[in-house]
Amino acid sequence: MGISRAGSSLLQAFGDRVRQRRLENGLSQEKLAELSGLHRTYIGHVERGEVNLALINILRIAKSLSIDASELVEGLADELDDPRIL
Repeated sequence: MGISRAGSSLLQAFGDRVRQRRLENGLSQEKLAELSGLHRTYIGHVERGEVNLALINILRIAKSLSIDASELVEGLADELDDPRIL
């Protein structure tokens, strides 16, 4: 079973937040990958909304951005138009 359209939109919104915070911190994708212990291509997939992240990876990315994970996910559920995703 693939990711629904609502799920895809949610992942893209999350990825946009990661990219925004990364750029605000003056980090390249490579540097964020190094800090988080994740692969550079994985960070690119996250920012484009192409991957459904595990909680541990959300926490790693947030820590590497020096923010609380809630800043990356807060309010995203409100953007859903498909309640089945929750």
